[in-house]
Amino acid sequence: MKKSKSSSSLPLTTNARTVLERRYLRRDAEGKVLETPEDMFRRVAKTIAAAETRFAKGQNPAELEEKFYRLMTSLEFLPNSPTLMNAGRELGQLSACFVLPVGDSMESIFEAIKNTALIHKSGGGTGFSFSRIRPANDVVASTTGVSSGPLSFMKVFDAATETIKQGGTRRGANMGILRVDHPDVMDFIMCKRDQTVLTNFNISVGLTEAFMEAVEKDAEYELRNPRDERVVKKLSARKVFEHIVELAWTNGEPGIIFLDRLNRDNPTPLVGEIESTNPCGEQPLLPYESCNLGSINLATLVDGDEINWDKLAETVKLAVRFLDNVIEVNKYPLALIDEMTRANRKIGLGVMGWADMLILLGIPYNSPQAVQLGEKLMKFINDQSHEASRDLAEERGAFPNFKGSIYDRPGLRPIRNATCTTIAPTGTISIIASSSSGIEPLFAVSYVRQVLDNDILVEVHPLFEKVAKERGFYSPELMKLIAEHGTIQDIPEIPEDVRRHFVTAHDITPEDHIRMQAAFQKHTDNAVSKTVNFCNTATREDVSTVYRLAYKSGCKGVTIYRDGSRDMQVLSVAKKEEKKEPEKVVPMESLKAGRKRERPRALRGATYQMETGCGPLYVTINEDNQGLFELFTTMGKAGGCAASQCEAIGRLVSLAWRSGVQARQAVKQMIGITCHKPAGFGDNRITSCADAVAKAIQMHMLQDGEKGIAVNNAGGACPECGGPVEHEGGCCVCHACGYSECA
Repeated sequence: MKKSKSSSSLPLTTNARTVLERRYLRRDAEGKVLETPEDMFRRVAKTIAAAETRFAKGQNPAELEEKFYRLMTSLEFLPNSPTLMNAGRELGQLSACFVLPVGDSMESIFEAIKNTALIHKSGGGTGFSFSRIRPANDVVASTTGVSSGPLSFMKVFDAATETIKQGGTRRGANMGILRVDHPDVMDFIMCKRDQTVLTNFNISVGLTEAFMEAVEKDAEYELRNPRDERVVKKLSARKVFEHIVELAWTNGEPGIIFLDRLNRDNPTPLVGEIESTNPCGEQPLLPYESCNLGSINLATLVDGDEINWDKLAETVKLAVRFLDNVIEVNKYPLALIDEMTRANRKIGLGVMGWADMLILLGIPYNSPQAVQLGEKLMKFINDQSHEASRDLAEERGAFPNFKGSIYDRPGLRPIRNATCTTIAPTGTISIIASSSSGIEPLFAVSYVRQVLDNDILVEVHPLFEKVAKERGFYSPELMKLIAEHGTIQDIPEIPEDVRRHFVTAHDITPEDHIRMQAAFQKHTDNAVSKTVNFCNTATREDVSTVYRLAYKSGCKGVTIYRDGSRDMQVLSVAKKEEKKEPEKVVPMESLKAGRKRERPRALRGATYQMETGCGPLYVTINEDNQGLFELFTTMGKAGGCAASQCEAIGRLVSLAWRSGVQARQAVKQMIGITCHKPAGFGDNRITSCADAVAKAIQMHMLQDGEKGIAVNNAGGACPECGGPVEHEGGCCVCHACGYSECA
């Protein structure tokens, strides 16, 4: 590896450097960082360029290394995270996306669990269709027993993922899909109503065109047992659709995938049927396929007020070669994955910085002009990527499964890669590139970020800060006001044209989200990962309308998120004029110290009566002048196991508080724990005594909210740094530290 100069010459922000040091740079056994960001890019460029030696017509590896290095260090293109992390290192696993088959037998199911462990250990995410598993209570001839159904096995996959992710640098994530005509579909739709289960899964219902037609006609459709394809029942399609909408409105899941549409664009139909996607939904894959992704930073391709199309074409050409080379040097976690991936050679070139590009061009995100440009831009990228792949096929040969593929037609040049383009969520790599994520609008113009549970910092979008200073309306006070307010659309100090250009995810309509997604989908080989954001007051009918629009406009799937719809969410803006909290927020105790405090002679406090399945539970919470200090519980029915467990909870919570642990951390650990009635008791829907204690703490903190700042975001607080988490690209991402829920 070449000796690197100081990385200070790289255009990296402090945030980007922090993310790289925490998640990407090579370390020794003691955790000491051994490379600079420049070293990392050099390591990756050298490893990927070395693939050229495997081809008779390959380019000069040293010259190509320099091109790849410049491409990444200029932040014009970045590959997916596993490539940055693992290229040139012992692990050597460079793909982000995998799909594994799950058959209708114990052997197949547990083989898939074993393979999942190997993939997650290597830093990948996995997608599954559980549609082949026979329904619950169906006959199992070999044991004369009954099947437990797909949901029970999903919980085993979830538990395995939870165990594996503890030691990884990049947490694994899963996509679980069930066909809408599976007999257990209603249980599947409802399975994440309890947000404490299947926490390592995104779930989507696989919808068919026959089902969607039945929804429109308000007709019934058939449920079929996958064991023998026998029709076992008929359901009202509209009622099932309404249940999907209801749960998505409630907490964002399930999403929907249009299976027939995925298979209509399946480039290798003779090889197999597409049943599932990767965890964020943008990469449909055959069983045992993987795909490596990369994204072009569109913000770097604006010259003045125009797109540099020539530079974009060159970037696409170089990126396609880079991604095809990744397939060659990749160390796959399974031999079957190695074989299938090389047979189809799928790559997924996408984009990030789309919102930034529009701002630089002076085009509002929610305008017809933006939608038209998005379609034109993606068509250009798709066409150029296909041409680059055909050029590679002349050098290296077509992908092995080319015969019988959709490209095997007279008059067409052979192509190297079965798919070339994908719009992926770019949460962490867009932080490195200091760009907006994927094709999402800005998630915020200004927001507050909590550091180490104590310091509150105001982060401002760099383009907005630049404009504000150039136009003379910048001030720290205004930036803080924007962070608290959540939007600039009704702040008169900001010029109207600036407000029009700096729209955020919640300033635009859900229909605008779908129109943009559909525009990019028209010219994307695979799929588009995007989150359609709704305000908290959105109705179920609003969600239904967007789902129908997505189907009619050609999208391959949809993920939605209604602001404030998940438990323990800390909203992105604490709008001061609102008297009612849209969601329960646990404020921060700003004076909380880091050592155990002694008990004063007198404390102030309050007692809360909580209805539980074991009777009324009285929770007393006392404070000293630094915040919460101790917690006592009394059961309405004295004695017994419940009372003793509640006493233990109180003692442990008190010890934690006196030792400096934040109140919200205690709430996070206990809220949602279920006992014997998951639906809950009382007005607060108490699900257990622990849940009751957590909700009592919430109530107490909300009544005393002036003691801290409610750090605000549409997606919640980051479990690692406390920063704002945003739902975007079908995933949850922290822009402060790079944490992601989706691998």
